[in-house]
Amino acid sequence: MLLDHLAQAERHVAQGDGHILRQRALIDRLHRDGHETSIAEDLLRRFEEIQRMHIADRDRLRRELEALTY
Repeated sequence: MLLDHLAQAERHVAQGDGHILRQRALIDRLHRDGHETSIAEDLLRRFEEIQRMHIADRDRLRRELEALTY
């Protein structure tokens, strides 16, 4: 079960990376085209905050798994 949770956490981190990359590209495009970016930047900050939580969860699961193997 712990391995399943870890696999899910790894997927969340990978998906989060994709969301952040796409959002940064969108912000760059909006900025380049002279559009307002504040809403897109707020969303990026939310994505980054969620990503920090996903990473913390993944790291906690890795530590738990490592503790079980010793």
